[in-house]
Amino acid sequence: MALWIQAQQLQGDALHQMQSLYGQHFPIEVRHYLAQWLEAQPWDAIDLENQQDEFKAKRLLDGLIQELQRKAEHQMGEDGFLLKIKLGHYATQLKSSYDPCPLELVRCVKHILYTEQRLVQEASNASSPGLGPVDGTPQRYQQINQTFEELRVMTQDTENDLRKLQHSQEYFIIQYQESLRIQAQLSSLASIPPAERVQRESGLQSRKSTLEAWLTREANTLQKYRQELAEKHQRTLALLRKQQTVIVDDELIQWKRRQQLAGNGGPSEGGLDILQAWCEKLADMIWQNRQLIRRVEHLTQQLPIPGPTEELLTDLNATVTDIISALVTSTFIIEKQPPQVLKTQTKFSATVRLLVGGKLNVHMNPPQVKATIISEQQAKALLKNENTRNDSSGEILNNNCVMEYHQTTGTLSAHFRTMSLKRIKRSDRRGAESVTEEKFTVLFESQFSVGGNELVFHVKGRVPFVVPDKVLWPQLCEALNMKYKSEVQSDRGLSEDNLVFLAQKAFSSSSNNTEDYCNMTITWSQFNRESLPGRNFTFWQWFDGVIELMKRHLKSHWNDGAILGFLNKQQAQDMLMSKPNGTFLLRFSDSEIGGITIAWVAENPNKAGERMVWNLMPFTTKDFSIRSLADRISDLNHLLFLYPNQPKEEVFSRYCTPPNSKAVGDGYVKPEIKQVVKVENDSMLDTEGEFDLDETMDMARQVEEFLRQPMETQWSGQPS
Repeated sequence: MALWIQAQQLQGDALHQMQSLYGQHFPIEVRHYLAQWLEAQPWDAIDLENQQDEFKAKRLLDGLIQELQRKAEHQMGEDGFLLKIKLGHYATQLKSSYDPCPLELVRCVKHILYTEQRLVQEASNASSPGLGPVDGTPQRYQQINQTFEELRVMTQDTENDLRKLQHSQEYFIIQYQESLRIQAQLSSLASIPPAERVQRESGLQSRKSTLEAWLTREANTLQKYRQELAEKHQRTLALLRKQQTVIVDDELIQWKRRQQLAGNGGPSEGGLDILQAWCEKLADMIWQNRQLIRRVEHLTQQLPIPGPTEELLTDLNATVTDIISALVTSTFIIEKQPPQVLKTQTKFSATVRLLVGGKLNVHMNPPQVKATIISEQQAKALLKNENTRNDSSGEILNNNCVMEYHQTTGTLSAHFRTMSLKRIKRSDRRGAESVTEEKFTVLFESQFSVGGNELVFHVKGRVPFVVPDKVLWPQLCEALNMKYKSEVQSDRGLSEDNLVFLAQKAFSSSSNNTEDYCNMTITWSQFNRESLPGRNFTFWQWFDGVIELMKRHLKSHWNDGAILGFLNKQQAQDMLMSKPNGTFLLRFSDSEIGGITIAWVAENPNKAGERMVWNLMPFTTKDFSIRSLADRISDLNHLLFLYPNQPKEEVFSRYCTPPNSKAVGDGYVKPEIKQVVKVENDSMLDTEGEFDLDETMDMARQVEEFLRQPMETQWSGQPS
């Protein structure tokens, strides 16, 4: 409710903007009487593009109707009677409007709450300009808003000057017409008697000379006004272009970059509402200045006065057209990207949006958007405006969609909900390039007009991926950490030691110094084409295997800090040898993709008084689908302390499977799988010093096979 209290204190244009948010689609009385309830609901938790969230939206709609009806029932007295009727009517109206499409209600309310918040924020910034950012608003946002205010003042000033110029020119034309009338009178004097003609001619000539001198001076003044006005327009357009660069080339590009990173595990790119608000303000300013320039042009055509103004106006017209063209083409964006990996005969979705569509009235003649799939080479050629002969690299079904205008939010967008890749045309691959490395792009194209067909734009939405041949190791570390945290859904990312371990693996290095890798670059071949030394898999395949194992089976243990993971055998041995017998740790296998092993320190059975570090053969997803890590650790009695010194029960007991009861309802005893490891002699170690559970020690697999067989014999003395 705090937001609504602040919104009611808005003044002037901000108050008008706030009031304009409401109407029959969402009455302001509903906002007022349900303020606390509305601001407490999880509107942002609903994805407007996800039809599966429609159920959540329906619950919010039902909740809104119930709250309205409850509020109506509690109204008392004469005034309360009228309000009761009104609120009841609104409940019926909203249910009728949004029951078929509850997601539209969410879209409407999110837009209202966001806009109120923005207006309140801007009002707070304006009331305390010297206090820096308010409520966490970035400094650059304040600068953008201040520039808009400066542009508003400049545009208003120019319009005032234009009005003065127009009045001066109108008066000049009147006086010029007067001079023509005097000239006509002088010409008509030839038909009257000489005496009278001389007297009248003298007076007319005197008036004519005075008027012509005034007209000459005024013509110079008008030319000066025109020149000054054109120069003001130049300054305004220069600031407009600068503001557009900040918003489109900085803020919008950053949003697109966040969108790219979000596809690889980064945080959400955030909403487009504030960017749309800025772009709409830009569109307003640009179009307003364009109209002013057109009015100046009209004045110069109405009264031609030789001078440099005509050339200046031509340049101004070209500049303002270029600015608005850049704005429109740049704000045709892909709001929801298609999947990074497309499969044939599989449905996928995407959403494109024109951020200035509502403001420039493009929706009055809704444009159609077409999606095609092209190769990366074709995308690069398009970026350079090269002719690609409209070739495509495949066929997409349901690839045409009309842009829809949403009145409640003022957004113009096209939602491709059921696209499907019917076929794809591969290019000739060279060398070691695999099919998975071949890149394509979905290109969205549309054409629409602005200002009653004054300007027609052909827009294309999609900048091709830029995949460098190599990147600095710290850049890759950032991406790996982001991907790991996102996939494992953990706040615990990769530590500096983890990243050093990965660097050692990627570069086949033994250095433990982070700084040694800061200026090193890793190529695509090193990353995912060349196998690691002595292995049949690449660096990325190994790391991706770790991610898959963690997110499917070991997420909780990673979050608890129970898994060190990124260690080699020698590091594990060095760490464990200084600890008491029975101390163990968990590390990722170097030899198997998606494998994790248990290393522990214990006595050497072949040499009395000597200790050694043992390593179990790696567990994989298959193993953990039979018996969990916690249960396996619980089964192994010689594992006592998780490194450095935590009793294993404190760490793993809460994840263990509860012991089975002696009998279940049908009279059977449920069998139990347990892991057994027998430490006898060196013959049980493989060539790398690891226990081979496949051959000797994992009873789980044997029991699993046994349980798959038909039960034809008695179990624990119970009748079968």
